[in-house]
Amino acid sequence: MDTIRFRSWPWTLAIMAAAVISAAAPTPTAAQEITTDDVATSSRPLTLSDAIDRALKASPDLAVARRELEASEGTVMQGGVRPNPVIAFLQQDTRQATRTTTLQLNQSIELGGKRRARIEAAERGRDTASLGLDVRRAEIRAAVTAAFFDVLVAQERLRLAQASVELAEHATGAASRRVIAGKISPVEETKARVAEAGMRLELTLAASELTTTRRRLAATWGSPTPHFEQVEGDLDALPVLPVLTDLNTRLAASPAMLRAKIEVGRRQALAEVERRQRMPNVTVSLGAQRNEELGLDQAILGVSLPIPIFDRNQGNLLEALRRTDKARDERSAAEIRLSNDLAAAYERLKAVHQEVESLRRDILPGAQSAFDAATRGFELGKFSFLEVLDAQRTLFQAKTQHLRALAETHRSAAEIERILGDASPILFLAPAVTQP
Repeated sequence: MDTIRFRSWPWTLAIMAAAVISAAAPTPTAAQEITTDDVATSSRPLTLSDAIDRALKASPDLAVARRELEASEGTVMQGGVRPNPVIAFLQQDTRQATRTTTLQLNQSIELGGKRRARIEAAERGRDTASLGLDVRRAEIRAAVTAAFFDVLVAQERLRLAQASVELAEHATGAASRRVIAGKISPVEETKARVAEAGMRLELTLAASELTTTRRRLAATWGSPTPHFEQVEGDLDALPVLPVLTDLNTRLAASPAMLRAKIEVGRRQALAEVERRQRMPNVTVSLGAQRNEELGLDQAILGVSLPIPIFDRNQGNLLEALRRTDKARDERSAAEIRLSNDLAAAYERLKAVHQEVESLRRDILPGAQSAFDAATRGFELGKFSFLEVLDAQRTLFQAKTQHLRALAETHRSAAEIERILGDASPILFLAPAVTQP
């Protein structure tokens, strides 16, 4: 029996140690879970919908707008609360035989619809906060969309720079072979190497720009470090150019426009609260009094009403009325500003649409054809290497301009969606055009 007990000690100690280690093991925090999720998803490309979902769930700016909406619920709750009753105790004379003791309950009764006016003003404030959340959500969607396509363009620019470096290396090799063969001057090879060095510098700048844009995109959902390798999207799918009259019609129902209108209503409700405050409240008193000297218990009934001679709440009412006028002026200014911003974004989108179409139809095919002809002619000895460099530079500039125009197209479309907010659907995308 003693032997069995002795042999069971190691197992008992092992079980106790395991229990202690399990209890001491730290529970993964929310931040650690998010980091693990980010690392797990870093192997797959990030899509635009994924980026928007992340930003809408984790954006600090959106959390601020949500807190404001939650706070407005408390204002509505407090607006419907009635005044508390007041209990009062009064004792006259400290001698037991002659003292008089009074116990009284006072209740203030609001007149003039003050409570209803407070509730109405609080509800308008809640509507304003709700529309503010919609406006912030639209701004975040637009910011994520613009940042996403900036990353997509930076990726394409990096690929373009890598391809240009390969072309420059090929051209340098061809020039070197022709110099060895004695067909061209060594100066031509030097020019080729200088051009190759310029392309390598462009590659370095493209890589740096990609790093910057990736960080900017990750910042939209509050992450200081981008936990994704690349983004995935169709850069050539252009947003369809809408009709300006349709956009102006949607603008009237945009969250930003509605918020400006609701703010006027909120200020009017606050002015009504101050106007109702001019009506004094009635205080009703009910109590009992004990007179020890006479040996009597007496009931006390009373009504008190302030006389509004000096303070008629005139200053607060004047302030509320002037702030209502200010809200009307702000609404007019918002209508003009949003209309101008929408027209400017539409004109930018229209201009870059035409630029992209011109680049695709004329400039890119011509630059590619000129470069191919110059390369073949140089290898056959019909053109100088300077002509090849000019053709290569022209092709690179045309492709870079094309990428810049594509980025501006998506940025302008995102700006239109920001102005229109949730009142407009995502702009439809045109089918991609095969690049020459």
